[in-house]
Amino acid sequence: MTAPNPTARRYRPPAPLGGRRRATGSPAGRNARAWAFLAPALIIIGLFVLWPMLSALRLSFMDASGFGREEFIGLENYVTVFTDPDVRDAVVNTLWYTVLFTPTAVVSALALALLLNSPRMPFRSFFRTALFVPFVVSFAVAAFAWSYLIDPQVGLLNYWLRGLGIQLGNVLEDPTLAMPAVVLVAVWKLFGFYFVIFLAGLQDIPTSLYEAARMDGAGPWSRFKNVTLPMLSNTMAFVLIFAMIAALQAFDQIYVMTGGGPYGHTQTLVMEIYESGFRKLDIGFASALSYVLLAATLILSLVQFLFFGRKEKDLSS
Repeated sequence: MTAPNPTARRYRPPAPLGGRRRATGSPAGRNARAWAFLAPALIIIGLFVLWPMLSALRLSFMDASGFGREEFIGLENYVTVFTDPDVRDAVVNTLWYTVLFTPTAVVSALALALLLNSPRMPFRSFFRTALFVPFVVSFAVAAFAWSYLIDPQVGLLNYWLRGLGIQLGNVLEDPTLAMPAVVLVAVWKLFGFYFVIFLAGLQDIPTSLYEAARMDGAGPWSRFKNVTLPMLSNTMAFVLIFAMIAALQAFDQIYVMTGGGPYGHTQTLVMEIYESGFRKLDIGFASALSYVLLAATLILSLVQFLFFGRKEKDLSS
């Protein structure tokens, strides 16, 4: 029987996945460190998000101009929101903007995602990048660029259309064409984001479902209706909600391109909030209108979530 070798290394069990666990102190100490890491972000959110929201809520019950004394007037600002004819016109314009923007952006993004998801499409990477690039451009820059493109004197778009015998004139001064013009800029700017979301959703659909549909004799339209759309229900809900929220918050390109004109035909709710708060100096009314818009956005999002959640439950049952 051989004597044990004192210099031999003793067996050690393998370390758990991710390395050996080290003692990290008491739960109270771990919580303190976690709060210390969260503190900078929480301070920024509190100062620049939570505090302005609470201040706006307080001002919505006040007669306040931002200067001088403030007087508590209760729900008077909210009553004015629902009775003011300017707000009513802004609501109509916002709904018209939403009707033009949402289906155009969503359908175009879905169609291009279906096209560029095909492995037979050449230069797929180039086209995907090119379609997403407008999303990283700021709305103000995009609005300035499009204002020059459609300018009746020096605009390239009008120059090309005149070569085809089409004369648009000053689109931004036309009460009929001004709203479609600002919607076009929003679609060009935002649909790349929706396109990427749809593309990610399409790539998550198992190919076995399409193969089974082909074996059953389903054509392209049948596969799209019975496989693609049901599997994209969550993605569709996400994109629709984001598109409608973007439409309700339309401001940047309208401010740059038309300023709410001509004759108030592009005066949306956010433009009305800006006009009331910073030009008319009616901060209380602008705050009340902001909270009404926030409530409408939340209700719209909740309704869509409930609708698509029920639809998905019906498909899975």
